[in-house]
Amino acid sequence: MQHATGPHPQSQLLVSDADHDRLTGLARAFLDRAPETAEDLLSEMDRAAVTDAAAMPADVVRMGSAVTISGEGGNTQRITLVYPGEADIAENRISVLTPMGTALIGAAVGQLVCWNSRGGRELSVTVEAVDMPTSIQQRS
Repeated sequence: MQHATGPHPQSQLLVSDADHDRLTGLARAFLDRAPETAEDLLSEMDRAAVTDAAAMPADVVRMGSAVTISGEGGNTQRITLVYPGEADIAENRISVLTPMGTALIGAAVGQLVCWNSRGGRELSVTVEAVDMPTSIQQRS
């Protein structure tokens, strides 16, 4: 389970109603193809606090967010959280159906996010900044 590993097992997880519905459906659709990752995403959606999309705080990672993260060595990276069909590692577009992507959804600025890599190694990053998706900024 993504957020449950590491020193903050019950970190707050906030997800918009629209993301929650779409991600739950996506995870169910992937249960046959990627059962472990799909089950992790379903588990995260089960424990998420769901709110209206308009009420989502700007500092919480949602689908399409550009996220600045820092690793244990202090190195920072900027990634965008996307659906599987939009993923492109060369463009730092990370699928929500990866262990890291599943761990990031719903995390807030300042939060330590932990997950296990597909190889079983525990990894973690701190969310340093979140920029809302362009489509949401345009509606505001």
